[in-house]
Amino acid sequence: MSNQPVAGMGLRERKKRAAREALSWAAVRLATERGLENVRVEEIAAEVGVSARTFNNYFPSKEAAVCSFGNERHTRIVEGLRSRPADEPLWESLIAVVAEQFSRHGGPDREFVSRVRLMMSTPSIMGEFLKSNVSAERRLADEIARRLGADAEVDLYPRLVAGVVGATSRIALDFWLHTEPGRPFLPMLTDALRQASAGLPVPDTFPAAPAAADPPLIPRESVC
Repeated sequence: MSNQPVAGMGLRERKKRAAREALSWAAVRLATERGLENVRVEEIAAEVGVSARTFNNYFPSKEAAVCSFGNERHTRIVEGLRSRPADEPLWESLIAVVAEQFSRHGGPDREFVSRVRLMMSTPSIMGEFLKSNVSAERRLADEIARRLGADAEVDLYPRLVAGVVGATSRIALDFWLHTEPGRPFLPMLTDALRQASAGLPVPDTFPAAPAAADPPLIPRESVC
């Protein structure tokens, strides 16, 4: 992942973005360790070295701060898509930028993702997270439409693609969490996106079914 400043973003905006991201990750860390109901805004702010008032300048609630980490990833995907070559096929661009964002910090950590998913299944967070996902999906659809010379208000295709990208990423992550430890996530994600881009043709063969595993520790219907 490149750490180069986002084109068109000034120093002040970059600092605000970094502070927002730091507060969000502090909220996620504390909430996964203690449960969000046992975390105060003041404690989240103290993790980053700012005041509770500063926290409230960025987020209206603890729930919004927790859900912002996913929203930031979506924002970087949109920015990444905008920076890809204009003549690159759409799906090649999408696969590249989605894989790039999921590979940040060395890729997802299985235990951490499992804890986050459990936390996200709580009612107080789920509503905020779903609202955040809808907004993020729409921003991606708008960028896809811009790239194609379409209009997401009247053309269905950009919104379909944005929805497929989001759903495919979530399903790939869910599938990876329930596979054997040590299996890398990024090849699985890339393969899933390529299958989606090809219209999900039926494979010629399927791998042999593995031996029955213990029941998963987290519900498959939970969101992340």
